[in-house]
Amino acid sequence: MLLGVLSDTHVPSRSRCVPASVLRAFEKVDLILHAGDLTTDKVLDELMAVAPVVAVHGNMCDASVFYLLPEARLVTAGNFTIGLTHGHRGKGQTTPARARLRFVADHVDCVVFGHSHQPTNQEVGGILLFNPGSPTDRRWAAARTYGILRVEEGIEGEILEVKE
Repeated sequence: MLLGVLSDTHVPSRSRCVPASVLRAFEKVDLILHAGDLTTDKVLDELMAVAPVVAVHGNMCDASVFYLLPEARLVTAGNFTIGLTHGHRGKGQTTPARARLRFVADHVDCVVFGHSHQPTNQEVGGILLFNPGSPTDRRWAAARTYGILRVEEGIEGEILEVKE
């Protein structure tokens, strides 16, 4: 199973739309995960035209998205459970730690999160922590990025740069 992963698209404040190269890359995925800060529901429409979408809201989403999407959810992919959240709730910890803490009571194999715009692909305590970064806003990152998760006998993440 192949999952396309996005976060922090911030449409339309950072970009008019999801970059075309990301949409093309997602044509081959089985499911798209969006870890929040879509900002508007226009992003959902763009992504759903390519593949099924599971998403959560972030701290910058307008009301149309905030009330439509949950703050966190569990996603089953093959034999694995993925926790999906934006990662903005809580204080005094790093974004990866807050995101992981959100699913402490759940048996998850992977936590997908966003908020920091910092790509992360790291296993901690047997759990893959995966932040795809942002495809539209580098913030403090070296590049605009998105992610792919390959779910087979395990979960393997890959961070990819937006090329346009």
